[in-house]
Amino acid sequence: MAILALLPWVFPFIVAATLPLVAKIGGRARDWYAVSGGLVSGLSSLLIGIDSFDGVLDYLGGVKMPYDLILAEWIPIDGYRVTFGVLLDSLSIFMANVVALIGTLILIYSVEYMHGDEGILRYWMLMNIFIGSMQVLVLGDSLLAMFFGWEGVGFASYGLIGYYYRDEKEYWIGPYPPTHAGMKAFITTRIGDVGLLVATIVIFLTSGTMNFLDLASEPGWAAELARSGVLAATLLLALLGPIGKSAQFPLHEWLPEAMAGPTPVSALIHAATMVKAGVYFLARFTGILYEVYWALEEVGVNIWGELSLFYTAVAFVGAFTAFLAASQGMVSDQIKKVLAYSTVSQLGYMFAAFGMAGLLIEHPKAFADVYATGIYHLSSHAIFKALLFLSAGVVGHAVHSYLFRDMGGLRRYMPFTYSVMMIGSLALAGVPPFNGFWSKDAILHAAYVEGFGYVYLVLAVSAILTGFYTFRMMGLAFHGEESEHVRHMVEEGHPPHDPGILMKAPLAILAAATVVSGFLLPMLGSYFKPLFKFMGVPEEELLAIKIFKSPDFFISTVTSPLFLVAMGLVALGVVPSYMVYLAGRYDPEKLVTGPLKPIWSFLYNRWYINAFYYKVFVDGVYALSRGIYNYFEVTGGGEAFKQLYISLSEAARRVQTGYLRMNMSYMLLALVLMTILYMVVV
Repeated sequence: MAILALLPWVFPFIVAATLPLVAKIGGRARDWYAVSGGLVSGLSSLLIGIDSFDGVLDYLGGVKMPYDLILAEWIPIDGYRVTFGVLLDSLSIFMANVVALIGTLILIYSVEYMHGDEGILRYWMLMNIFIGSMQVLVLGDSLLAMFFGWEGVGFASYGLIGYYYRDEKEYWIGPYPPTHAGMKAFITTRIGDVGLLVATIVIFLTSGTMNFLDLASEPGWAAELARSGVLAATLLLALLGPIGKSAQFPLHEWLPEAMAGPTPVSALIHAATMVKAGVYFLARFTGILYEVYWALEEVGVNIWGELSLFYTAVAFVGAFTAFLAASQGMVSDQIKKVLAYSTVSQLGYMFAAFGMAGLLIEHPKAFADVYATGIYHLSSHAIFKALLFLSAGVVGHAVHSYLFRDMGGLRRYMPFTYSVMMIGSLALAGVPPFNGFWSKDAILHAAYVEGFGYVYLVLAVSAILTGFYTFRMMGLAFHGEESEHVRHMVEEGHPPHDPGILMKAPLAILAAATVVSGFLLPMLGSYFKPLFKFMGVPEEELLAIKIFKSPDFFISTVTSPLFLVAMGLVALGVVPSYMVYLAGRYDPEKLVTGPLKPIWSFLYNRWYINAFYYKVFVDGVYALSRGIYNYFEVTGGGEAFKQLYISLSEAARRVQTGYLRMNMSYMLLALVLMTILYMVVV
C-alpha cells in the first residue's frame, strides 16, 4: 500500500526528470515514456480506489481509513508538528483518480496533437510536473504538503500557458501574447496564494500543526482564533487561495487568457486539475470545520457566527461568479474562450455548493447531501469539460484557428468531432440524461429546498445563459455557412477533417463517460459514506439521504416539480440560441449592431473589470514609476535623494559581482553568522 500511495505523484516527477535521457533514444520512446507518467499515476490511483471499495469501504488494504502515511516530520520543536505525507481517504483517493485518469487521456491525445512541435520535450516535462504536483496537492496530509503541490501546479501552469514563448501572432489571445498570458496567470494566482499562506501560518502558530487529521481532532485552534476575533478573517484569507486558483471573482480575469497555451494544456488546467484545486481545498477544509464545530459545541464553545460569515462569502462569490462568467461567454468570439468562461461559471456552482454545505453544518443530513452534490459536479464537469476542450482542440487543429469567424459549416467535414462535442454540450447545458444535468440540478435543487433563495435565483439565471452560449458555440462552429477561411481550405485541397485514432480514442472514452457517469451518483455517495462517518455525521442521517440511493434519487428527481423548472431553464437558453445560430432564422449581427449593442459591448469588454485592473494595477503602477523616475532622475527635483540613490547603487554593485566564488563566500559568511547566532540564543 505504501508503494501505491507514492506512485501517483512520485512517478510523474521521475518521468519529468529522466525524460531528456529517454528522448535521446527517439521521438516515439520519448512520447510514450511521457504518457507513462500519467498512466502509472492513473493505474496506481485506480488500484487504491478499487481497494478502498473492499468490505464496507472503511478499510484500505486492511488499514482503517483515513490512512496517513507520514514520510517526514519537520521542525522537531516542542509544541509544533509539521508532517509531509500522504493522506488516503475517500476525498483524496477520488480526486487522485480524477486528476490522473483524465490527465492520462489528455496525454494520449497530446501524442498526436503535439506531433512535430519543436518544444515537445519541454511540453512533456511540464505536463508531468503538473500532474505530479497536482497529485501532491490532493494527496498531501497537511497544509504544507498541499502548499508544495499548490505552488508546483502554479509553476508548471506558468510554463504551459506561456508555452509559445516566442509570441507568434497566431497564438495571441485577443491583445495578449502567450508570455503575457502566462505571467498574468502567475501573478493573479499568487495574489490569492499570499492570503492562503498567511492563513496557513496563523493556523500553524495557533494550533502547532498543519496536519489535516490533527486540525480536525484538536479543535482548540479554532476556539482560540474565535476568542481573538480573527477566525473569520483567517478563513477569508485562506479563501483567497481557492478564489485565485479556481478563478473566482475578483481574481478570475487570468483564466480567459490561459487559452494561449496548447489546447491539451487548456483541457488539463480547466477540466480536472488546476482550477479544481480551489474546490478541493474547500471540500477538504469544510470537512475539518464540520468536525471542529461539533467538537467545540460539545464543550460549549460556539463558532457559528464566524463560520456563517465565511461560508456566506463562499456561496455569494460562487453564485455571482457563475452569472458573471456565463454572461461573458455569450459574446466571446473564440471557441476556447467560451469554454474558459464556462469553466469559471461552473466552478462558481461548486463554490456555491460548498458555501451552502458550510451554512448547513448545524444540520448533518442536509450538510452531507449538499457536500456530495459539490463533489459530484466537480467530477461530472471534469469529464464533460475535458471532452469539450479536446473537441475544440480538434476543431482548431483542423482549421488552424480558434476564431468563430474562421469556422462555420464544419459538421459535414467533421461528423465524429461534431457528435462527441454535442454530447459534451448537452451535458454542459444541463440536458438529461447526461451527467451535467444530474449534478447541476442537484445543486439547484439543494439551493431551493434548503432556502437559499438568492443562490438559487442567480444560479438559475446562469443556467439559462449556459444553455444559450453552449449552443451558440455549436452553431457558430458547426452550422451555418462555411467561412471564407474554410472555403479556401477546401479549394486548396486541404478540407477540415476528423482526427486520427490517438485523438479520437480519448474523445470517445470521455463521451461515453459523459453519458454513463450521470447514473453513478448513488455509487459516489456510498463511496463518501466513510468520510462522512469519520466527520461524525450520524449513520441514520446518511441512510436517509436520497442522493445515496438508487433508483430513489433518479425517480425523485424526474418526478419533482423542480424537474419541470430545470427543463424550463434549459429551454429558455437553448431555444433562442437554436433559432439564431443553428436554425438561422435571425441574423445575429443585426441583433448585436441594433438595440442590443450596448449590452453586447458591456459583456464583450468583460464588464470592464479587466480594463479596470489594467488601468489601476498595470498602467497606474507604471505611471507612478515613471513619475518617480522623472522626479529623481530627469528633472533633478530630488538632488539629495538622487545622490544617495547613486551612492547606494554603486555600493550594491560592488557587493553583487556575479562571480560564483563571491556568492559562495557570502553564503559561507551567512552560515557562520547564523551558527553563531544560534549558539548565542540557545
